[in-house]
Amino acid sequence: MKLLIITQKVDKNDSVLGFFHGWIVEFAKHCEKLTVICLYKGEYDLPENVKVLSLGKETGRSRLKYVFRFYKYIWKYRKDYDNVFVHMNHIYVVLGGTFWKILNKKIILWYNHISGSVSLNIALFFVNYICFTSPFSYVARKKIKKSRKMPAGIDTSIFFNKNIEREKNSILCIGRISTIKNVDILIDAIKILDKQNLDFHVYIYGNSIETDIKYFEKVKSDSDDLIKTGRIKFFDEVSNYKTPEIYNKCEIYVNMTNSGSLDKTVLEAMACGCISIVSNESYRKVLDDKFIFQERNVESFVESIKNAFNLVDFERDNYIKLNELYVRQNHSLNILVNNIFNILK
Repeated sequence: MKLLIITQKVDKNDSVLGFFHGWIVEFAKHCEKLTVICLYKGEYDLPENVKVLSLGKETGRSRLKYVFRFYKYIWKYRKDYDNVFVHMNHIYVVLGGTFWKILNKKIILWYNHISGSVSLNIALFFVNYICFTSPFSYVARKKIKKSRKMPAGIDTSIFFNKNIEREKNSILCIGRISTIKNVDILIDAIKILDKQNLDFHVYIYGNSIETDIKYFEKVKSDSDDLIKTGRIKFFDEVSNYKTPEIYNKCEIYVNMTNSGSLDKTVLEAMACGCISIVSNESYRKVLDDKFIFQERNVESFVESIKNAFNLVDFERDNYIKLNELYVRQNHSLNILVNNIFNILK
């Protein structure tokens, strides 16, 4: 099969979208030719059958330039692909859908957002299938006929439990520091636990985008006393492929994002043997209820963390093994890619 993939970024060092580098590697195993069009091109190390074409964001912003190059590439390389997989950004289907339909190329859109739009409805007219992971996503809630539920695509050859000694009662948070990530309630929860004189440490990895800088600054200022005592440590964002080492050093992973998307970091942490604590209802049938807290409810959050602290060894070990198995059997990258190619046949 010859496939065209369109995605936002090809950069293995990116902390948010670096995972897609591994997706491309896996897709390439099933392709004679794999052409990738991305908005931004960074560092990558891909098989010889992969060609990466950038729309040019790394050299400066210009929407006119992006659109011109997009049409240039899908026309110039039209014989190098039979089918199209668009990751996340449905506007590319709106732009290229008519052209691809005329050439009789199947189109798959990956769309996991919780809201729809007029432009999405236009894209739905062109696509053969639209894929999602979260039961709270727009296409899942609307029960769109073309929709297909897919695994989240965790590379379990990288994300796995190394069975090394972890720091006792260590709490980890990885991701962008933003309002939607609700990092402020983690700080509030830690203050309560600190007053109870419990033995634990918190490690927060991540930066913020420009619109969330003030929020990040407030989170850090509210953490001043905890930082001084060494209770909390902040670190810069890290490349996705480097996070397994971090997951494997900690016992507990916390994710405060509200219900909506199926945040991949939760599954990555589970695959690496962390006890995951979330407020996302998407995980209601996956995690034990005692590790799911009410959204933005600090008291409920504190209770979930203490539940993790209080696990006895055999409980923890059994729970971790079940979580690891769940990710491998339901959300691994190889299963995802096989499913994609099965619907393209």
